[in-house]
Amino acid sequence: MVQSADIKQKAYEIGFDLVGIAIADLESYPEADRLKSWLALGYHADMAWMENPKRLNIKELMPSVESVICVGLNYYTSNTHSNIHVDDPAIAKISRYGWGRDYHRILGKKLKILSHWLQSQGEDIETRYYVDTAPIAEKAWAQRAGIGWIGKHSNLISRGYGSWIFLGEILTNIELEPDQPHTEHCGTCTRCLDACPTGAIAQPFVVDANRCIAYHTIENKSEALPENINLNNWVAGCDICQDVCPWNHRFAQETKVQEFQPYPQNTVPNLADLAKITDQEWDKNFTGSALRRIKPDRLRRNAKAAMTAFMAKLE
Repeated sequence: MVQSADIKQKAYEIGFDLVGIAIADLESYPEADRLKSWLALGYHADMAWMENPKRLNIKELMPSVESVICVGLNYYTSNTHSNIHVDDPAIAKISRYGWGRDYHRILGKKLKILSHWLQSQGEDIETRYYVDTAPIAEKAWAQRAGIGWIGKHSNLISRGYGSWIFLGEILTNIELEPDQPHTEHCGTCTRCLDACPTGAIAQPFVVDANRCIAYHTIENKSEALPENINLNNWVAGCDICQDVCPWNHRFAQETKVQEFQPYPQNTVPNLADLAKITDQEWDKNFTGSALRRIKPDRLRRNAKAAMTAFMAKLE
């Protein structure tokens, strides 16, 4: 029977940067109670899918699951917000996760290869793989699998790559030797809390989506954004809490995945141009991009809201 070490070796051969294994029993761990408390506070805003009970019981996704194989892929590139006119009011800001090729496609292909290889190791081996395609508490599983810890900004941080990592999972019916859960190493640092301009990090490790720029620019489908949310020129996501993280300053390193290198139009987009972008221009500019989740009407809304907020500062 295939062993944990064999799976890890194959995962690294395929190109993953991180891999770890956890026993499929999240309900017995404290992460489940944290999720319930977060939902009770209404911090998920209108993201109703976060309430899906499958997120608490992974066996509802796959009744035969015994182990969760967690993988990570570094997406950091040397282009940073600090050197792309971050203070220029005419320039819109896009989260680096969406600068290059859609990560769902990149991780999905690699997970498919690993999943099929694993199935080939025995007649009765079952697998299912996911990249944001199922209600899985992926950061909690990744911490359980030892590939990193959930930081105070709620993103997973790894010792080798900081928090610039995409996550994916393979569920399998094989009983595998698990890794030790990762310990938390944020210490007394509060840089992410201090830097968040909207106070969205309500307390360490707890993010209130109702105040989060990333939520409002990506998930909020309302015609207008709340007037009390200053986007600070962000139109697609927000990287402030990650940009200030000491772990990213010390350990971020260039991705080896060429597809994650930025498309030219994503690093220094003109805010006024995005405010009037046509559906056809949107379709052309964001082909094969994770940013297609932000439909053209919402992208125009975000850009207009950012422009309005800037003008209000001048009054």
